[in-house]
Amino acid sequence: MKKIILCLLFCAAFLPAIHADSIPFPDESDNDSVPLLKVPLPDSIYAFNDSSRNVRHPWKAGVQTFGINVGVWAFDRFVLNADFARISGSTIAHNIRNGFVWDNDKFSTNLFAHPYHGSLYFNTARSNGMNFWQSLPYSFAGSLMWETTCEIEPPAINDFIATSIGGACIGEITHRLSSLVYDDSRTGFPRFMREFAGTIICPIRGLNRILSGDAWRVRHSYYKYHDYSRLPVAFSASAGMRYLADRNSIFRGESTPYVTFDVLYGDAFNKRENRPYDYFTAHVTFGMSSNQPLVSSVHLLGRLWGTPLDLGENLETEFGIFQHFNYYDSQPVKDGTSLVPYRISEAAAVGPGLIYRFPHVGNLKRLEQSIFLDAIILGGSLSDYYNIIDRDYNMGSGYSAKVRTMMDFGKTGTFAFNTDYYSIFTWKGYEGKDLATTDPLYLNAQGDRSMAQLLVMTSRFMFSLSPRVSLDLASSFYFRRTEYKYHDNITARTFDTSIGLMIHL
Repeated sequence: MKKIILCLLFCAAFLPAIHADSIPFPDESDNDSVPLLKVPLPDSIYAFNDSSRNVRHPWKAGVQTFGINVGVWAFDRFVLNADFARISGSTIAHNIRNGFVWDNDKFSTNLFAHPYHGSLYFNTARSNGMNFWQSLPYSFAGSLMWETTCEIEPPAINDFIATSIGGACIGEITHRLSSLVYDDSRTGFPRFMREFAGTIICPIRGLNRILSGDAWRVRHSYYKYHDYSRLPVAFSASAGMRYLADRNSIFRGESTPYVTFDVLYGDAFNKRENRPYDYFTAHVTFGMSSNQPLVSSVHLLGRLWGTPLDLGENLETEFGIFQHFNYYDSQPVKDGTSLVPYRISEAAAVGPGLIYRFPHVGNLKRLEQSIFLDAIILGGSLSDYYNIIDRDYNMGSGYSAKVRTMMDFGKTGTFAFNTDYYSIFTWKGYEGKDLATTDPLYLNAQGDRSMAQLLVMTSRFMFSLSPRVSLDLASSFYFRRTEYKYHDNITARTFDTSIGLMIHL
């Protein structure tokens, strides 16, 4: 029930975000469609054109970053009565003196919850007038303060990286998505729902709107926060059933309900809009069973910088630097073996990418491909041996390569095929340490010394049933090979398949 309620809140956050300006008009090449003229809206309606409201408040953002840490610490200390929150001057001095370690928190805590927490720091600045680059120091400063002063446990280097860099990715995307919701010209219950949804999507921005009075102030100019003519947005939601195989078995696995949200923000080939995250994609899947994680997968890709390339007539090409956040999580299938099917993450990654779009060919309305190669600053992979406190995975750095292919068949539907390859090197092991006498908090190990190779291949076909509804068929294959320095090498593989209905908004 808890998972269903959380998912409904997510739906409530996104569905009001679909503004009439974002609904695509019929294609004039479609004989069944009536050509419509979309008239650009005047500049005077957009809040970002109001000079009186585009003022930076760096000190206010700093106070809010500090306040987030104090508030979370106070909740941990006085409501939860958590031991780790019993800080003092001596614990702070001890943390600073002893420096950073690799901690042993859960996979979801280290590689998803901490980046989300970092997004709150980031958005204290973003919602106070700072741009992407100006907001980055706040996520670093907020994380550094928490790690060194707000816990008695030693500061964690992995938390600092994931919170700071991963938090910037999640923070920028949630900030921009909340802009799709807000409309200061609305009143009454529709206005309340928009403010509520915007706060769910980006809590710090919602809080700042309440503090400033913007949450209820009605405007008849400069009241919109997103220009769809400059940055188009495509949103879709899919729900259905998913089968997760146990040890690659066709007849032994687990069927669970799922909900998936997809966002395509901006146009990669728009030469005029080239700020960080003027183009990004987001794919989030929620598992709706008590056995599997609520957040099954998160895939975020944001362009930090880009430039067009001239590689041929009618061939659109964009080269850029992209930030990546990828997260896969699962638990052993119900009534199956104890094997965890997969667990993969790159919480902090950045690298070059090439996106190219071919001209209209045959029945293909559009053919688009992209290639990305990025450095993984911090990643995580399932371990077959390491199991200390709450951690059964290795952390490390490495690289990943991704290839995307998307074919749009017009009225028939869309086919996508993605291949992701991750290579994560864990160099700081626990070998040579006496685990019986070493405090686990100070073990300071990334996990087993190893090289993990992880391959994920996903095919997805969205067969059009109507202009707004598609049959969503998808399948993913997971292959992992981990070469250990002090243990036997392990090879594992599995797959999942899903079928659902997709709504395009």
